[in-house]
Amino acid sequence: MPKPILVTGAAGRVGAVGRTVTELLLKQGKPVRAMVRNEDQRAQALRDMGAEVVTGDLLDLESMHRAIAGCETMYFGMSVSDTYLAATVTVASVAKHHGVNAFINMSQMTVSQMSIHETTASPQHKLHWLAEQALNWSGLPVVHVRPTVFQDGFFLLFTADSVRESNQIRLPFGEGKTSPVAAEDVARVIATLLASPQPHIGKTYHLTGPQSENMQFYAEEYSKALGRAITFQDIPVEPWRDGLLKRGFPVHLVQHLATMADLHRAGRYDRMSDEVLTLTGQGPISVQEFVRKNASAFTA
Repeated sequence: MPKPILVTGAAGRVGAVGRTVTELLLKQGKPVRAMVRNEDQRAQALRDMGAEVVTGDLLDLESMHRAIAGCETMYFGMSVSDTYLAATVTVASVAKHHGVNAFINMSQMTVSQMSIHETTASPQHKLHWLAEQALNWSGLPVVHVRPTVFQDGFFLLFTADSVRESNQIRLPFGEGKTSPVAAEDVARVIATLLASPQPHIGKTYHLTGPQSENMQFYAEEYSKALGRAITFQDIPVEPWRDGLLKRGFPVHLVQHLATMADLHRAGRYDRMSDEVLTLTGQGPISVQEFVRKNASAFTA
């Protein structure tokens, strides 16, 4: 009987990568062990799909032994958190103990611009860079997946209200170009790697959408998708950052998002890759396609 593939973060947050990976693998007939933080409706939905569901904490050794024991292949993904590095090392330690044959790690594309001499102001970027170092030192059979900014984040969560209410995209990106990728495309890549990991061990993949353009271009894409005129309004980073804090976003997350905005303004997100197509045989969806698929979120 084939051993289950472990998918952490399977309940999902932004874009629900883990949940989509679980669904894709199950459709291929692969056995999946889906790890979630809490027993809730999302956990039951995974069970209804056919996954084996385990609850646990990525920082807890006992939880991770329960989750990893009996699995040879696993996906590690965690949302932005000040405990990210500790969780990575905890999970990696247990994976090493159980002799995991493939460890697919979700990282971030900005790590490709970092080194022992170069960093960013984001505490999360620093944790991602350190986590990759630790995984490489561990001797685990690792594959790093580095997506750029998600369409599901800045292009949905942080624009839906202003587009719906005033037909404006209000983001602090200036004239910087960006190549956002859809979470569903990232999930397709990860599912592909999990289904047949061995040719990819030791490699790093960078994932972007199909085009890198500025926000004026994307405003036109929103307009085409929604059938009405949408404009882009640049806003200063600091008031936007303060607004997120007032809405109760954690300081660690806000510092990360504000750094992403600064890096967009500096042109650091102007980057392209064809690896979604190369790895899956299907190109990534565009912002226009993404907005059209989520049109109800942008429409009053």
